[in-house]
Amino acid sequence: MASLGWRSLVWVVGQPADTRCRAMALWRQRAWQSPCWVSPMCPDSLERTRWLSSAKARIRLGGEHDLVVLDAVSEGAEFDPDVFGALSGTLRAGGLLVLLTPPDWKRPAAASPYLMRLHRRLEGAGGVVRWPVDSGPAFPEYLLTVAERTPAPSEDPDCLTADQAEAVARLVKLKRRRPLVLTADRGRGKTSALGIACARLLLAGERRILVTAPRPAAVSALFERLERLCPSGRRQDNSFIEANGARVDFMAPDELSTLVERGEAGGAGCRLLVDEAAAIPAALLGQWLERFPRLAFATTVHGYEGSGRGFALRFRERLERQAPDWREFHLAMPIRWAEGDPLERLVNDLLLLDAEPPPASAPGGLDMWRWCRHALAAEEEQLRAVFGLLVQAHYRTSPADLRRLLDEPGLRVATLASRKQTQAVMLCGEEGGFDAGLAEQVARGERRPQGHLLAQSLAAHAGSRDALMARLRRVQRIAVHPGRRREGLGRRLLQAELVDARRAGVDLVGASFGAEPGLIAFWQAQGFRAVRLGLSRETATGEHAVMMVAPVSDRGEALAGELTAGFQQLLPMLLAFELNTLDPMVALALLAEGPRPPLNDLDRRDIADVAFGFREPALARPALRALVRCAAAEGKRDRVLSLMLAWGFQGRDMAWLASRLGVSGRREVVAWLRREVAVLLEGYDLRS
Repeated sequence: MASLGWRSLVWVVGQPADTRCRAMALWRQRAWQSPCWVSPMCPDSLERTRWLSSAKARIRLGGEHDLVVLDAVSEGAEFDPDVFGALSGTLRAGGLLVLLTPPDWKRPAAASPYLMRLHRRLEGAGGVVRWPVDSGPAFPEYLLTVAERTPAPSEDPDCLTADQAEAVARLVKLKRRRPLVLTADRGRGKTSALGIACARLLLAGERRILVTAPRPAAVSALFERLERLCPSGRRQDNSFIEANGARVDFMAPDELSTLVERGEAGGAGCRLLVDEAAAIPAALLGQWLERFPRLAFATTVHGYEGSGRGFALRFRERLERQAPDWREFHLAMPIRWAEGDPLERLVNDLLLLDAEPPPASAPGGLDMWRWCRHALAAEEEQLRAVFGLLVQAHYRTSPADLRRLLDEPGLRVATLASRKQTQAVMLCGEEGGFDAGLAEQVARGERRPQGHLLAQSLAAHAGSRDALMARLRRVQRIAVHPGRRREGLGRRLLQAELVDARRAGVDLVGASFGAEPGLIAFWQAQGFRAVRLGLSRETATGEHAVMMVAPVSDRGEALAGELTAGFQQLLPMLLAFELNTLDPMVALALLAEGPRPPLNDLDRRDIADVAFGFREPALARPALRALVRCAAAEGKRDRVLSLMLAWGFQGRDMAWLASRLGVSGRREVVAWLRREVAVLLEGYDLRS
């Protein structure tokens, strides 16, 4: 295997004690340089430093191994797709991934369509060493003929491939307003290239470089390279600091976004490196694109961290508009293994990391299909199409999502297809339906049943016991083929689900997603209304989570009315305090759902005094806030009104408004505010 530059899977099938015995014999067969054993408990005869629990293995993305034993057969063990995907990427050339499984995965009694599919794919896969405990190992044919493979070395002493050296050179030479997009499959040294570039920039005199990614573990290889290439510096938490004070700082997306909004990050001379950009919403990437003159986006195309295809589809248009001189480079050559590696091919197949959407069909002629989990698991082509659509449409699809798709009880899968070419998919799950006793325990935080995200959140944050006792159906994902968007396919799936939910006796249909004006408008158009908004940004997405519901029964109507009224009553106070940095366009979209406030004669007088006189706007704030709500309720959703909302409801200061309006100071902001108040007075019917 080492001479081929490849890695392989050793599949051991049998009872727990027998499979562990086989794996331990292999473990002791030679002096492995860096072995790792993953299981619920550490085997008695194993050094604890060589053992990892599944929870810790989930974040083992850095480092290298030449032997990994993954126990999916012992008591308390299970096959974790995220662990399997993460650890397979840590194996170097010649390494073995030993998978221990029970013999009953392929039996229907196992009640896991996911594991049954996994067993079928392993049985039919090439490049697997099969080792049943009652016989000797069966080797793939290519292992019987060894051929030397020596990849061409890189001319750059710090880089392992010519691809990596080219990526580093491009990162170091980043030009103003010419963002670089780096794409790669797993194991191509993308993150290490970022680290090498950071080291060279620091040594060349760069004072500060900002780095962001969905989580710190994603850039561990970057900091490892910095420590190796800059021995005079030191790692301190999520920063690397040179002796002269120059530094590289990691910031989570939400923290970085907040600093950018405050004007404390970005600007002339600033440099930002974004790793795993596919896992970060396009809205945040666009915000950084405006603020950082030197910027690089790196992302995995197929791999554990997510899909760069969705990133390209969502973000390419914005790049073309905001930075038409952007550049792209793809790293194709593997670092830890040679091209054609059988383990990479096998992992891609088992976890569907390389799943692609089918071709786009011509408009019209779509049939709706509803899939049971066993049928979808047995139809490999359809499963690939469904998962390919989900991956390209969402920024946080992981290998574990495939298992949830096939194994989650009560999950509903609906597709729109033309001649079996799937063009759109929707996933829904059943929630709620608790009895009064359990609902009270859940609402008080004493019990947390698995699932039921929407019901439990409404109980915990809105105090609604009825949300737990009612029957809810949560829309988890909607994905439409990029070639068929804006044809109403998502709307058609959603409307069909509302009809089905009404027939099935469901009370509320709901969804939870990152608050973004376009998405909110889509759900509002389908009759959904907001009932909750997260008070803080999600760390990985940088967005506030919003929950929206649509009633489909009389009980649901009453519950939705209670929840929306409570949310609208609370929203202005939240905007003034906890949500005072919320995107004003998001705030405007949500505020527009509230009741249109009446304006009395005193309100109209105060508004006119600001518009046509010299009244200080702050002294007429209540009337001006009512004016904004009236305009929002009548359908006005433009940037001007959002800035008026930011002033009136969120307390944004004059400096913030001046920077958004492109004016010099307070006097110009007040003049702008008077003009826009006058426009609203003339253009809207303000009768109570």
